[in-house]
Amino acid sequence: MKRYLSIFMTFAQACLVRDMTFRANFLLECLTSIGWMSMNLAFYLLVFQFTPEIGRDTGWTREPFFAFVATGLIINSIVQALFMPSAEELTEMVRTGGLDGVLVQPLDAQFLLSMHRVDFSAFANGFVGVGLLAWACGRMEHSPPVVAWLLYPLLILCGVAILYSLVIMLAAATILLGRNQSLYDFWFYLTNFSRYPAEIYDGPWGGPLRALCTFVIPILLVVNVPARVIALPLTASGWWPVAGAVVAAAASLAASRLVFQTALAKYRSASS
Repeated sequence: MKRYLSIFMTFAQACLVRDMTFRANFLLECLTSIGWMSMNLAFYLLVFQFTPEIGRDTGWTREPFFAFVATGLIINSIVQALFMPSAEELTEMVRTGGLDGVLVQPLDAQFLLSMHRVDFSAFANGFVGVGLLAWACGRMEHSPPVVAWLLYPLLILCGVAILYSLVIMLAAATILLGRNQSLYDFWFYLTNFSRYPAEIYDGPWGGPLRALCTFVIPILLVVNVPARVIALPLTASGWWPVAGAVVAAAASLAASRLVFQTALAKYRSASS
C-alpha cells in the first residue's frame, strides 16, 4: 500500500508541475468550473423564491438542499480530479497500443489506468462545495450532531467508491469495444440522476426509476445518503441507508474489479 501511495504521489506531483507550467489555462479551467456552478446556484436560489421546499414534506428546504448540492460538488470533484482524466485517455491507449505498455508493468493495471493523471482544476468545485456546506450548516434550524460529522466523511468515501466503480466499468467497456468516445457523455447522463434528492423520483415512472438507481445501479446513494445524514435529522430509520451505502460501495468495487479483469482477459493488443 505504501508503494502505491508513493507512486500516486509521484503521478500527482508530475501533473501539478504540468498544470503550473500553463498557469493561465489552469486558472481559466478553474474559473470556468466555478462560473458554471455559480449559474446553477443562482438557478436554485431562483427556485426557492417561489417554493419553500423541494417536494412536499420532504425536509429539503433551502439550506438542507444547498447542503445536498455541496455534497454532490465535493464527491464529483474528487472523482473528476482523480479518476476521469485517466479513464478518458484509455480509449486512445487501446487504439494506439499504449495499453500494452501498461500491462507489462510490475504494478496493478487497474491502478495505473485509473490514477495516472490528476486534474487539479477539478478540485475548484470541491472547494466551492466545502464553503457552501459550511454556509448551509451554519444557517440550518438544527445543528448536525457529532455522529453525523463522523459518518459524513465515511459516506463521502462510499459515494466516491461507487462512482469510481462506474468509471472502471465504463473503462472496461472501452477495452472490449476498442473505441468508446461516448464515455464522458454516458457518465454525465448517468450521474445526472444523483444531482437531485431521491424523493423527486415518485409516481408510476419515478418509482421504478428510483428503484433501478438505488438497488441495481446505486447512483442515488452517492449523494443522497451523506447529504441526508448532515442536512436532515438522523432518525432510527436513517441508519438503513447508511448501511446500504457501505454495502453498495463494497459490492460496486468488487463488481468493477471483476468486470475490469474480465475485460483485460479478453484484450488483444493493437498489433494483433
